[in-house]
Amino acid sequence: MMTTRRILHTGLVILLLILGSQGFAQQDPNFTQYMYNTMSINPAYAGSRNVFSAAVLHRSQWLGFDGGPASQTLSVHSPIKDGQMGIGFNVVNDKIGVTQETDINGVYSYAIEVSRFTKLSFGLNAGINLLNVDFNELNRFDNTDPEFFNNLENRVSPQVGLGALLYNDQYFVGLSVPSLLRNDRFEDSDVQDASITDRVHYYLTAGLVFDLNPNLKFKPSILMRHVSGAPLLAEASANFLINGKFTAGAAYRLNSAFSGLFAFQVSDSVLMGLAYDRDTSTLVNYNDGSIEFFARFELFKRYKRMYTPRFF
Repeated sequence: MMTTRRILHTGLVILLLILGSQGFAQQDPNFTQYMYNTMSINPAYAGSRNVFSAAVLHRSQWLGFDGGPASQTLSVHSPIKDGQMGIGFNVVNDKIGVTQETDINGVYSYAIEVSRFTKLSFGLNAGINLLNVDFNELNRFDNTDPEFFNNLENRVSPQVGLGALLYNDQYFVGLSVPSLLRNDRFEDSDVQDASITDRVHYYLTAGLVFDLNPNLKFKPSILMRHVSGAPLLAEASANFLINGKFTAGAAYRLNSAFSGLFAFQVSDSVLMGLAYDRDTSTLVNYNDGSIEFFARFELFKRYKRMYTPRFF
């Protein structure tokens, strides 16, 4: 018969396995405003805006749900060699329950012109993932239980990813694999088949920009993500850019959530926005939705100001 300690330990391992391997088909965090944070999923985006660009984003998922995911990103990139190459770095921090992961990657891209206004960019990211599990955050039945003394602290795993992006001012199509390596993340010899291995995430993004009139642009876009052993994640969004200043739109994540998206071009250099998700699954009964905030800063040369902001 299993002791109380063994039952608790086994239950925690199962929880970690669910969160790491199957939890809503994700090891990588979801972002509703991925279109303003594209480099976090596709390294080929580095340098594509033709200016120095820095963006920060915060997402609080499942508001009111204790231990719900909270994620932050920081992306900085710039073109070099007259826009033929791009360099940058990307940081993604994701916390859910007692686990916290941080991805830190350097990014490089190389673009070729396929026509006068269209480029095909290839990107590479390389870096590390840091995993922390703090058992002290658990409400433990027995605080002297040695099974929960050994926290995981800054467990390091390497990361390497690839991406491609075909784009101009009117459309974009991207394919990427942000992490190609399947690192073993967690093992427990006391529980049969208790292990977590990174799963490879494949991303497809695409969008079109329609100039409806001189003051109104319309951009439908899609994101699809495939992870082995998990349902396909598909998301469609539609955004309007009004007078080059205000963006409003909506998105739907298949079998997951509806979203409202808003952004405002505060100045030539600063764009700020937010998004709110409302679940369509049974989770809607246990949380108050999810919210994101982002800000992007771009540095222009005096003679290269952006008269009409690019819509992605």
